Amino acid sequence: MLSIGIGEIQKNSSIFSNLTEAIQIIDKRKRQVLAMVYPVENVSTIDKLAGKYKNRVNTIESNIETIKERAMQTAMEEKYGLSS
Repeated sequence: MLSIGIGEIQKNSSIFSNLTEAIQIIDKRKRQVLAMVYPVENVSTIDKLAGKYKNRVNTIESNIETIKERAMQTAMEEKYGLSS
């Protein structure tokens, strides 16, 4: 576990973006532990929530803009009866 002072965080806040292990933030004057910071675990939401059905869930590798365009196209087709 790493120990980092407040001044070091103010000088270099990018410490948190590349965090691989727990960090202990301390006040060096008072010699007190102020906070503990742990790295974020990258766990798939599908794996976490689906339980025994996680193998049946289809994941989509599209970006959000493509999904929005398809949803708008489908809504317009239903509303106006158009087909492309």
